[in-house]
Amino acid sequence: MRKHQILTIGECMVEMAPRQDEAYNRNFAGDSFNTAWYLRQLLPSDDQVGYCSAVGTDGISNAMLAFMQAAGIATQAVRRIPSRTVGLYMIELANGERSFSYWRGESAAKLLAEDRAFLSQAVAGQNLVLFSGITLAILSEPHRQQLLDVLRDARASGTTIAFDPNMRLRLWPDQQTMCDAVAKAAMVADIVLPSFDEDGPNYRDETPQATIERYKASGATCVVVKNGPGRVHAFSKDEGSVVFDPVPVETVVDTTAAGDSFNAGFLAARLSGASMVDAMTRGAFVSAQVIKSRGALVPLQI
Repeated sequence: MRKHQILTIGECMVEMAPRQDEAYNRNFAGDSFNTAWYLRQLLPSDDQVGYCSAVGTDGISNAMLAFMQAAGIATQAVRRIPSRTVGLYMIELANGERSFSYWRGESAAKLLAEDRAFLSQAVAGQNLVLFSGITLAILSEPHRQQLLDVLRDARASGTTIAFDPNMRLRLWPDQQTMCDAVAKAAMVADIVLPSFDEDGPNYRDETPQATIERYKASGATCVVVKNGPGRVHAFSKDEGSVVFDPVPVETVVDTTAAGDSFNAGFLAARLSGASMVDAMTRGAFVSAQVIKSRGALVPLQI
């Protein structure tokens, strides 16, 4: 019997990552999938890490599923939609900071919450389910509400829900729609993992503590406010307010998946019973390895 059942929900895409010779490597990545990929490396083999999404039935969709399975990630919760395919994004780097160009018009993942029965079955019995603001952004409003309803029911049944707001304005019609959707999603979450450089400007939070208080008011029992290389502010119901100062990373090559990998390190540690500070230390350790290399998915030295 599995010790833990973990599921992340969202969109995995084809990633075109720049090489030093100015060509590109083809990979597969996406915020919630990145977290699943790192969780699979960090957790014991008797824990199950699964992914919930949708893909097509074409060759690149088959290759994506094969990649997930080879990484040890369960794919029973990935729907196949013959009329769709998978999205693609390209990374551009400048001094270690990344920007993205996206092609996702026919992405099957936009329909991941279309079938409520399928979605409910996917989350049933999970110990931990993670989703993000990007998961929300790619869905239609009715499907977005359906996802939140399913997650609310799962939480009431004992599943811990984790949410990374991951606010990307370019994916939303406008700032207000984005902020309203993120606030609504936070109300179904036990654990919220925001980044202050996003939440601060969008919600006019003057300090990370203000961000914590806002999510506490939504019902979260654990909030971790990431802040790039700076101090991490956090709160948990069992430990109260805590802070953590990450060790600086001297050479930053690519910040892609920095937050996703931090989330994985933090959540894996908390699943094992670690304190908040120990869990944040683990998250920072994982993230530091990731940003020293190119691309979203970097094999870890655990």
